[in-house]
Amino acid sequence: MTAPLRAGEPIIVNVALGERSYDIAIGRGLLGSLGTRIAALRPGAKVAIVSDENVARRHLPAAEAALNAARLESSRIIVPEGEASKSMAVFEDVCERLIAQRIERNDLIVALGGGVIGDLTGFAASAVRRGLDFVQVPTTLLAQVDSSVGGKTGINSRQGKNLIGAFHQPVLVIADTALLDTLPPRVFRAGYAEVAKFGLLGDAAFFSWLEANWQDMFSGAAAREHAIAVCCRGKAGIVARDERETGERALLNLGHTFGHAFEAAAGYSDRLMHGEAVALGISLAFEFSARKGLIAMADADRVKRHLAAVGLPTHVGDLAGTVPDADHLMDLIAQDKKVRRGKLTFILVRGVGAAFVERDVDPAEVRVFLAEKIGKK
Repeated sequence: MTAPLRAGEPIIVNVALGERSYDIAIGRGLLGSLGTRIAALRPGAKVAIVSDENVARRHLPAAEAALNAARLESSRIIVPEGEASKSMAVFEDVCERLIAQRIERNDLIVALGGGVIGDLTGFAASAVRRGLDFVQVPTTLLAQVDSSVGGKTGINSRQGKNLIGAFHQPVLVIADTALLDTLPPRVFRAGYAEVAKFGLLGDAAFFSWLEANWQDMFSGAAAREHAIAVCCRGKAGIVARDERETGERALLNLGHTFGHAFEAAAGYSDRLMHGEAVALGISLAFEFSARKGLIAMADADRVKRHLAAVGLPTHVGDLAGTVPDADHLMDLIAQDKKVRRGKLTFILVRGVGAAFVERDVDPAEVRVFLAEKIGKK
């Protein structure tokens, strides 16, 4: 892990994928460079911006002004805010509107928003005219460190999260960290779960740094850019080595198998945000690893203590409302994308910063573990 960078210094992280390589630009005030960066990539391209109602109110005028200053023609597509927009109906509407706006293969789509917008827009870009280029402009912490990088796009099925989609890499990611200043505290905290995840899965020194510096990161100091850059470098390296998630990239799902089940059970609602579900899932993954004798319970307690200090859920009892029973959660887990021929795959740990893929996990053992945790609510 590198030392923190100076405030105000733009950071460029490259995702090395041969002819499809692209840069992640990280720094404050970078939204103003959107037009010049796109013009350098696609001179004269038309640009369609996809955003949600909330983000559009805050940031769409600045994005359009940046494109106009670079003499790029733009149009807008605004969808409702929230996870419900990752649906087949909204996906179809976005595709139809892109076609109606005559966005062609030499044009660009900009995803201006959080993970929902990035996933939805990227999937639409993969499908319209059999593939259009798109740029990610993530406006949440979670999207800046995780979902905007790596080309995973998609929408939710009634049977589970992200079960319909495609791998489709962006041509550029612009992570303007100043946009995070406008986030509600709960949304920022939820994104932090993905930041902590990068330390927990493969960088113990980074997790220790987060334990000491997370408050500076929340305040918007240079620690924020540093943490985002560390996460992006880590993910860029993994994606370059395993773009299609046939091996190492599965480690990025630490906490997601448990987390997605709780998120689906909550109806993909504000009752449980994605990052909050990931924090709970990470806590359960560490506890399950301790139960299997892979780590000391003290390691699991350390992780839960840090996530709880930030304000994230770490126990089933932290959830509001009715908690699903173990059988319902197991049905949801059985739909997880990592299931192979009906066998469960979990990301477990041998220590902080030492995650690994465990295939053929005994469903009965998982069910007993979940029933125990639910019973402690």
